[in-house]
Amino acid sequence: MATAAIFSSLRRRRSPCLEAFLVPVDLSDVALIQTLASLSSELVSCHTSKSLFFQRKNSRSLVRKIEVFVVLLEFLRDGRYGRSDLPSAAVLCLKELYLLLYRSKILLDHCAESSKLWLLVQNHSISGHFHDLNQEICTLLDVFPSKNLELSEDVREQLELLQKQSRRTRFYADKHDEELRVQLFAFLNEFENGRIPNPVELRVFFLDSLGISNAKSFRAEIDFLEEQIMNYEGDIEPPASVLQGFVALTRFCRFLLCGFEEDDIGMRCGNTKKQRKGLIAQEIADTFVTVPKDFCCPISLDLMQDPVIVSTGQTYDRRSISRWMEEGHCNCPKTGQMLAHNRLVPNRALRNLIVQWCIAHGVPYDPPEMIDISAEAFPAALPGQAALEANKATAKLLVDQLASGPQGARTIAAKEIRLLAKTGKENRAFIAEAGAIPHLRELLSSPSPIAQEISVTAILNLSIYDKNKSRIMDERGCLQSIVDVLRIGRTTEARENAAATLFSLSAVHDYKKRIADEGNAVEALAGLLREGTPRGKKDAVTALFNLSTHAENCLKMIEAGAVNALVGALGNEVVAEEAAGALALIVRQPMGAEAVGKENSAISGLIGMMRCGTPRGKENAVAALLELCRTGGSAATERVVKAPALDGLLQSLFFTGTKRARRKAASLARVFQRCENASLHFGGLGVGYAFAGNSTANRDSGFGNDVSVRISIPVSVL
Repeated sequence: MATAAIFSSLRRRRSPCLEAFLVPVDLSDVALIQTLASLSSELVSCHTSKSLFFQRKNSRSLVRKIEVFVVLLEFLRDGRYGRSDLPSAAVLCLKELYLLLYRSKILLDHCAESSKLWLLVQNHSISGHFHDLNQEICTLLDVFPSKNLELSEDVREQLELLQKQSRRTRFYADKHDEELRVQLFAFLNEFENGRIPNPVELRVFFLDSLGISNAKSFRAEIDFLEEQIMNYEGDIEPPASVLQGFVALTRFCRFLLCGFEEDDIGMRCGNTKKQRKGLIAQEIADTFVTVPKDFCCPISLDLMQDPVIVSTGQTYDRRSISRWMEEGHCNCPKTGQMLAHNRLVPNRALRNLIVQWCIAHGVPYDPPEMIDISAEAFPAALPGQAALEANKATAKLLVDQLASGPQGARTIAAKEIRLLAKTGKENRAFIAEAGAIPHLRELLSSPSPIAQEISVTAILNLSIYDKNKSRIMDERGCLQSIVDVLRIGRTTEARENAAATLFSLSAVHDYKKRIADEGNAVEALAGLLREGTPRGKKDAVTALFNLSTHAENCLKMIEAGAVNALVGALGNEVVAEEAAGALALIVRQPMGAEAVGKENSAISGLIGMMRCGTPRGKENAVAALLELCRTGGSAATERVVKAPALDGLLQSLFFTGTKRARRKAASLARVFQRCENASLHFGGLGVGYAFAGNSTANRDSGFGNDVSVRISIPVSVL
């Protein structure tokens, strides 16, 4: 049990759990000796031949001490104690030795497997661990009852010599290692002060002193440091912001000193048979980690943006629990207890953890505007000035290569730009300011599927930053190139990311009309919605929803076949909610209502959503039917009113729907009532006369404000 726990911790490169330090209780004295002899021999054989880059003297000293224990344990195993019981005092000491050997194994393995930069940064701390183990050995030998055991003379002498050496041993930190450590922090301080360190000194430090001499070794160092940031728990030195500075420094030196190696891209253009999943999808599969359960709202199951505590002590996302209360519920969704009050208390501690987790995993965190995520609130999570300056210098190197390098190097530069743009508005700003967008636009038309996929994803990540949206839209030919990738992209992932880019850009109202008018953009989105993968359909429908919020896009949506695609999407639970929301906006205009009314499955699809959809989906469906009646004339109204089971569904919404859904259902019920009165009192005038007075002036104001769709830019793990 202990062995499994320790090796598991080593794979995670984190401290093992306490179970790893429990002595087995089911071993006899003989078995305990045999276990210790085997463990110590294995430890010596594994590490005697290893030459560590750092902590050489401390590790060799520890291994030599363990060699003495090997001699002792083999003597006990092969002598009389291999067949009979040990004195109780000796058993206690051997159990303590069991713990000591495992702690030694953990420390030696850590020094052998960790990155060079991490060992350098932790030089003092690791030296302290070696010193602590030496002190434990000294204490163990002081109390070990060697006089009560029938030891041979040579074994006894070796134990006594080891005891004397352990008493004399002092804390030791290699002077050369310390000089390198100081120099590493000096490089970081240069960036902190806005200066780029001397390239010659960087070359001597990384290539000559540390032996980090190629792109692969630099990548290994970066990956290890990023893992330490991910596992950062706030109780170790240096702070996460300093570690981020070292990551940024190492990334800068990787390109400054090693250039752009062709094979660093990970997949060559000529070897694509094994990468049908696509470059981005494969990377997601390799790196995606599950969101911790405690970070997800119990109602929506999504990552919480603004966690709050209710009176029962449970935590929910503010938006979800507020909607729950607006729907008339007075109990706690998780426990069922009645809520003593409706006050929502911010859970700042959990929010801090979520932000730090998001930054460590490269997941964009977009909290409500009211939340302050200043550096004071999250000092350990936000990058320091040194990291920002180093990333800025790296962005310039990448963009220079993107502008003038050979095709392979340009693809690598685009890939690194995409990775750098995953997190932090500062990085996105640096990259755009360095002039990356025009060169990424050129790569959109590359014959290489990898280069095209990387470049469109890089533009997608850059577009998250609002100021970059205008840079992308103002770049001549960039929007058309994105649309071309959406239409005829060389990989499925490229087309999907192009759709996501259009959605991101369409967040700016003034750009919605430009995007819709761009050649075949809406047609391509409609095609992706019909035939794409689940993720592609999601990207397409969210983009179409955004475009439909602009009133002048209605005709284009009809002519391009988007209305037909949205009606067809009502039967797909992945995208039905957004499709109903878009239709609710389109039918606000007479031409839109006419187009939707001509779709045979439109009304039945919306009614189906009212029966089986999500709360938001039901809300959007009833809103679409109401707007269809208001704008579509008597024929559309009659088709809605005569739809089977609609009256029962409306009654159900009165009791179970959201606040907005109940309001819409009430309005639609009044349509029923007017139609019934018209049939009784106006004879041949019928429904048209009854509904003629229901002016659209009574409609809720604000185009698009009364349609609820949950949308997030789908770039969280790109």
